[in-house]
Amino acid sequence: SSGINAEWPLRPGETLGRQGDTIHWGVDEMICNWWRPNYEPPQYPYIPPHVTKPKEHRRLFLVRLPERAMFAVPRNYKLVAAPLFELYDNSNGYGPVISALPQNLSRFSYVYA
Repeated sequence: SSGINAEWPLRPGETLGRQGDTIHWGVDEMICNWWRPNYEPPQYPYIPPHVTKPKEHRRLFLVRLPERAMFAVPRNYKLVAAPLFELYDNSNGYGPVISALPQNLSRFSYVYA
């Protein structure tokens, strides 16, 4: 989580919100890495052997949010709550990065209280 602190505008534990609302959040762990070797759409969860300097490196982090929070989504985007079993092996519907989330999240143990 220390790598994201240099790039993120707010530090973990700081508040986001408007009109006096406070939201406490924190970056827990990096989930996975994805690399784009050139300026074309395909991304890979590894650096291909023939690539010396990838053009893009995307990191996905596990972010801890409070029990209740409000998401602000632009009008031209759609926020979808999809269960992990729907994402699994469904790269045609969600793309390779999102459809790989079930495998990447499987290394964590979740405690539901």
